[in-house]
Amino acid sequence: MTDIKSLSFDELKSALEGYELKRFRIAQIYKWLHVFGVSSFDEMTDLPKNLRNRLSEEFCIPSCRIENKYTSALDGTVKYLFRLADGEFVESVIMKYKYGYTICISSQVGCKMGCSFCASTLAGFKRNLLPAELESQIHAAQRDLDVRISHVVLMGIGEPLDNYDNVIKFLRTLNSPDGLHLSLRDVTLSTCGIVPMIYKLAEEDMPITLTVSLHAPNDKLRSSMMPVNERWGVNEVISACKAYAKRTSRRVSFEYTLIKGVNDSEECAMQLASLLKGFISHVNLIPVNNVVERENKKPSDKAVINFQIALKKFGINATIRRTLGSDINASCGQLRRKKQETLTENGGESSENSCKNR
Repeated sequence: MTDIKSLSFDELKSALEGYELKRFRIAQIYKWLHVFGVSSFDEMTDLPKNLRNRLSEEFCIPSCRIENKYTSALDGTVKYLFRLADGEFVESVIMKYKYGYTICISSQVGCKMGCSFCASTLAGFKRNLLPAELESQIHAAQRDLDVRISHVVLMGIGEPLDNYDNVIKFLRTLNSPDGLHLSLRDVTLSTCGIVPMIYKLAEEDMPITLTVSLHAPNDKLRSSMMPVNERWGVNEVISACKAYAKRTSRRVSFEYTLIKGVNDSEECAMQLASLLKGFISHVNLIPVNNVVERENKKPSDKAVINFQIALKKFGINATIRRTLGSDINASCGQLRRKKQETLTENGGESSENSCKNR
């Protein structure tokens, strides 16, 4: 069966050519899929029943089912563990700000990148998410919370630029006037620094905010934390970011996870400032999350503030990320890993995904 939700409007028209449907009928189907985010054809109540039956015989609608939901008592942040059609799991986080609701979504089931401070890679990489599965995380959260999400961050499980084609297709659908119609200026994509894909993304003419997980100011230290640096070093990453900023006229942000005794020294701050000198950028300082399987320790609040002061002294714009959902383990990867461990202990669960990407 063909994944109907991952089709663009033109692809949908082509796929339904044999149905001899008028354009308004195809538009109805597209609206049900991308505005209302339905998970079955039976929910398309303004379509004739015989058409719904025929669609269900030839197509499937990938969706996300809520497996677990956690709500922070501290700030209202909501974290979801979603089950996919094939039994795999991904995570999403909803955060409320003054300007509205932001969702942080996953782009892959697991991650290949192997960063030493991240929980997403611990349970291993399984597969890429389809465009429909990326979008369905938004639909599932909106439906459950009865809110409209206005900002999207691709910073959950997985490396978005390692799932490039599906992510780009998802973004175009997200921006479509016939779909959720979110402004791409309200979308942030976070990458660990896959240099060729950064250059390619710059050519897409999408005004999204690029955020790069830097976490170290030199190759020796970054390679010890992030294996991807062995392929594309710090200077290559910075050059690609400068090219992206020039092409898109968008400021690039850098994530810098502070780990006690590893990358939080004044010397590291000076090296980082030198690296970004003359480049319109922003540094987001993130005290490391405690992950049971990792030995990384969070710096003191004073050390974090001193690092920020050191950067600002050298003219680098830096802020400290506000911690949200700290009481529900809102950093991605931890829920999926625990769920998989539980399933393994209980003998696992089998599931079959009959949906394929056209």
